[in-house]
Amino acid sequence: MSTPDRPPLSDPEALETLPGLPYSRRRVRLGLVLTLIGFVVFLIGAQPSFFGLDRSPVVGFVQIAVFLVGLGVMCLGGYLSLMALWKDQQPTIAADIGLRMVATGYLIAVFAGMADVFGVGSHPLPGVPFFGEWQARGVQLGQAVIVVGFLLLIPYRRIGKSDTDKHS
Repeated sequence: MSTPDRPPLSDPEALETLPGLPYSRRRVRLGLVLTLIGFVVFLIGAQPSFFGLDRSPVVGFVQIAVFLVGLGVMCLGGYLSLMALWKDQQPTIAADIGLRMVATGYLIAVFAGMADVFGVGSHPLPGVPFFGEWQARGVQLGQAVIVVGFLLLIPYRRIGKSDTDKHS
């Protein structure tokens, strides 16, 4: 059921070039795949027992590093997906602030998670660093900032007078 000016719906390459498509499907898919991969890496670091990899009663340096890398990959994938929704539009100032908040939230999570390694945690080196309660709160705060940043990256569509006239 294709018309002369529209490609068939079964051709995914042709659908990418439709002028009315508000986003790039390829970039959205890439971002979502990266987000999923990052989530799996995050889970391996945060709960290695889900995968039969738990070898320690405490959350140590390697686990912290792995879940922070997973969080970083999730941030990158989320950014790619949400920026793909802007396609041909100029991102707003709120979206620019959202990007900076995602990056800031990730930095908060990294510095909170690695506080012992940096020497400012409750178990500084040369002792065995492990993930404590205050570090967990810092990482959660960083994740909350990341979420707010992602909410600001969403391209909300304004409904103006011209749009309401079309629906009348």
